[in-house]
Amino acid sequence: MDLTQATDPILDQILEKAIAGERLNLEEGILLFSCDLLSLGRAATLVRDRLHPDGLITFIIDRNISYTNACFVDCDFCAFYRRPRDPEAYTLTMDQILEKVQELVDLGGTQVLIQGGVNPELGLDFYLDMIRTVHKRFPQVHIHSLSVVEIDFIAKKEKVPLHDVLVQLKEAGLNSIPGGGAEMLVERVRNIISPKKIDSEGWLHFHRIAHGVGLRSTATMVFGHIETIEERVIHLERLRSLQDETGGFRAFIPWTLSPHGTPRMSQFEPAGGADYLKTLAVSRLFLDNIKNIQSGWLTEGLKMGQVALSFGANDIGGTLIEDKVLEPTGIEVKTRAEDLVRLIQEAGYTPAQRNTNYEILRIFN
Repeated sequence: MDLTQATDPILDQILEKAIAGERLNLEEGILLFSCDLLSLGRAATLVRDRLHPDGLITFIIDRNISYTNACFVDCDFCAFYRRPRDPEAYTLTMDQILEKVQELVDLGGTQVLIQGGVNPELGLDFYLDMIRTVHKRFPQVHIHSLSVVEIDFIAKKEKVPLHDVLVQLKEAGLNSIPGGGAEMLVERVRNIISPKKIDSEGWLHFHRIAHGVGLRSTATMVFGHIETIEERVIHLERLRSLQDETGGFRAFIPWTLSPHGTPRMSQFEPAGGADYLKTLAVSRLFLDNIKNIQSGWLTEGLKMGQVALSFGANDIGGTLIEDKVLEPTGIEVKTRAEDLVRLIQEAGYTPAQRNTNYEILRIFN
């Protein structure tokens, strides 16, 4: 590989090490952020192609259902939530949830992500009934739903061990768990932007238990606010360490904070496209044990999601009918399968529809 853009021999050495499949340490991960963008992109693409020699870029047909916006956690970066007694707070009925899943099935969808605020008025029975009902009505749909924060609160409220709650949810039909709530796995940051959420050790412990009961999950990172570069890499290192232990993360999805609609975070300039692409590429080089990395078109925009395919991403996420969490920030989230197929093809790749387990359902030649 020609690394003439990366004129620093130390950076060249780190890139070559990652390309060869050798593990990078924390210091090397931090140094990568001083590498030029194009060299990072080339290296990340080579690593991606080594892990995915079929050359396919995948996507999934899914939808998000935000069943409640009532929440007491008060995260600084969230424009979606309302306090439980707020006039704008809502909780969907079971019929409304089923109607939304039916819309997904009618579009050929295979995955539903049901998530909401941490509503203190809802108990374990509500969640078990919701999962059980959706699973019974639509057994063909993979229920990739609920967050660490929601399930952790349920366990504490009901005074039931987390392990037992996860087992009950799995028996009701929950198939896997999304990686929301990680934000930044560094307490200095969490204490500022989401002090009421489960802490870093709690988030990691949750996924350790979930993986142990057979519920796989994804991992995420929200960056571009008050964190340092070192803290980003610490976050990645903690994910990599848990993946070494359990192997339970299917994918990693980084995205940038959108300060719009969040007054307490509006003082921060959103991370630019170069910062997003650099962080995505570093993630591909550093997370040597997480095979799938998604480009974040949902938060970064479709064009940036397309560009990210040249910076190590092998997946462009899902088609979404709606996303109530991001709508208050002004982000447009409606896409169709044909939109993602076109974006992937325009980037010079072969699109493929997948399921939640990253099994290929259809290739668009």
